[in-house]
Amino acid sequence: MFKKLRQHLFSGPETGVSTNVEPEPAATLSDSEVLACWKRHVTDGRNVEVFRPKNSVAPSQAVLFLHGHGRVMLNENLHFSRLFQDHNLAAVCPDGQRSWWLDVLCEEFDSQRTPQQWLIETIVPFIETELGISCPNIALLGVSMGGQGALHLAYRYSSRFPAVAAISPAVDFFQLYGSGLPLDQMFPDVEAARQASVVLNLQPLAWPRYQFFCCDPSDTEWFDGCARLAMKLSSSGIMYERDLETSGGGHSWDYFNLMAPKAISHILRAAPQ
Repeated sequence: MFKKLRQHLFSGPETGVSTNVEPEPAATLSDSEVLACWKRHVTDGRNVEVFRPKNSVAPSQAVLFLHGHGRVMLNENLHFSRLFQDHNLAAVCPDGQRSWWLDVLCEEFDSQRTPQQWLIETIVPFIETELGISCPNIALLGVSMGGQGALHLAYRYSSRFPAVAAISPAVDFFQLYGSGLPLDQMFPDVEAARQASVVLNLQPLAWPRYQFFCCDPSDTEWFDGCARLAMKLSSSGIMYERDLETSGGGHSWDYFNLMAPKAISHILRAAPQ
């Protein structure tokens, strides 16, 4: 079904071509010292992992990471942590349960406030207070469920979050409707869930200036949704960067870690000068 899509996406340079900027050399901190930069906070009864790089200069940019459906944070991930340390980036990883990070109530998360409202009303002020960094210097990063959540948030609040990087975003999350997940409670039917997808909620006149997403071609579950998103962005004349060619593990942390340097390099382009 997506043979023509793949041919179009891999046919050559256009607005969606991604770059491949290598990260700076690793810092001299040991692995344990890098991971020790993470500290756990509790906000509204939910865990929030915070990374403060050990450098002589305070970070001027923070990364708000949205986790996937498995709720795996980055506080034990040396690949991402090294990149944060090397590039003097602060990072915040809140626990959003299996909420899909949407502006839709999820009973598992909170019966009164949507995950997106919580991010805007609580986590962003938390970052401002704890790290002294405010929008637009808060970049969004996410994997899988969190990748589509990061794109959703960036498209809705593009002036606040001009930089977003999504690794293997579950763009067509509505495919999981009816699987017995919290998603079933969040929407009355699969069509309602589809209407909430990223592809159908683009803002042609208000989009994040620095947006990047990637997906392994062997990721059979989510690649087609990313291809559709790329086509929609291109046809709308929206500037973006993508990598839908690099393969390395499918929908897994092997691939997420592989693409981490490219995602962070993209975020750094939006760093304050």
